[in-house]
Amino acid sequence: MRIKSVVRGSVVGMIKGLKRYRFLIWQLVTRDIKVKYRRSFLGVAWSVLNPLLSMAVISVVFSQFFRFDLPYYPIYLITGQTIFSFFSEATNLAMFSIRENAALIRKVSMPAYIFPISRVMSSLVNLGFSFMAILLVALFMGFSFTSAILFAPIAAAYMLVFAMGVGLILAALSVYFRDIVHLYGVLLTLIIYLTPVFYPYSLIPEKFRFLINVNPLTYFVAAFRSSLYDGIVPGPQINLMCVAFSLSSLLVGLLLFSRLRRNFSLYL
Repeated sequence: MRIKSVVRGSVVGMIKGLKRYRFLIWQLVTRDIKVKYRRSFLGVAWSVLNPLLSMAVISVVFSQFFRFDLPYYPIYLITGQTIFSFFSEATNLAMFSIRENAALIRKVSMPAYIFPISRVMSSLVNLGFSFMAILLVALFMGFSFTSAILFAPIAAAYMLVFAMGVGLILAALSVYFRDIVHLYGVLLTLIIYLTPVFYPYSLIPEKFRFLINVNPLTYFVAAFRSSLYDGIVPGPQINLMCVAFSLSSLLVGLLLFSRLRRNFSLYL
């Protein structure tokens, strides 16, 4: 019963905090985007060009050397790469958010979780630009989307909530354990190869599929790609797994962050 009340209190408290400080969050998101593209000749255009250029390089390599028998392989690739890159960027930015805003956290009374959440929201804006890259590739290749594309924002919302939870965990842990920055980089490298981003799920031998199945990102990529590349709304199993992983991640993130937040001032 006590755990249930703590969970309810954490969730309700976060919702109230996000509502109260929504203007500040917007200002932080705007600042992050401006800083990212400051002194850049092409500016926000890089949010579209980056996935396009990466897709072009990877598509050539994999189509020439691995010969995946997939129609419109660049579309298959960029849909998986886009949603995975969003997760990678969002969680990495969130991980540094507390330490980078240490002075503000010490001086001003406000919920510290605002900072990792704002970083995840900044990445969501970049995801919107990257979605334009998908549309451009589809237009160039003559690929037609179905009405299932309307489900793509829901699939992105699943990943958004999941990334918020992971971001809160990483942000809190990085205050105490600085080495987690390097460990997480290695972990992401491993995860991308355990997620069907570059290759189809059917290519994995049966005896190794459990490694793919226990990976949460497998389901988020599948949901996003299904609505765009496959042209169908994801089935109940994928939706259920996405909801379960998203909510679990957010709850664990909130509880861990709330617990570790008490001693931030001793380490910042």
